Amino acid sequence: MSYRLLPICLLLTFASPLAALAQEGDVTAGATVFKKCAICHIAETDQNKIGPSLNGLFGRTAGTHPNFAYSSAMQTAGKGGLIWDEATLRDYLHDPKAKVKGTKMTFIGLKDDTEITNLIAYLKQYSK
Repeated sequence: MSYRLLPICLLLTFASPLAALAQEGDVTAGATVFKKCAICHIAETDQNKIGPSLNGLFGRTAGTHPNFAYSSAMQTAGKGGLIWDEATLRDYLHDPKAKVKGTKMTFIGLKDDTEITNLIAYLKQYSK
């Protein structure tokens, strides 16, 4: 191996894990972001509030949490195959009304990708 390539190899060796870590988000920062959601939702326990419980959210079909009166739009989205994973939740959190037209959720969304990444990290700990 050429010694000219060594710095590039070292950079790639250390940059990949750091980039992956950055994508995972900060749970503590996510808890702070969740305060915006906590008026209507709870994640720590499986109880509904004004909005459905977000406990066990990942992998759940949209509009299916028991004992919650979802909008017909959210129920239709679930029947159409919307399952909550990182990608769908990220889209929804950016603009809920664009992702699920007719949703009852009045939250306008989060525009900061870092906040969304951190919020997803926070919610993931309650979906294991």
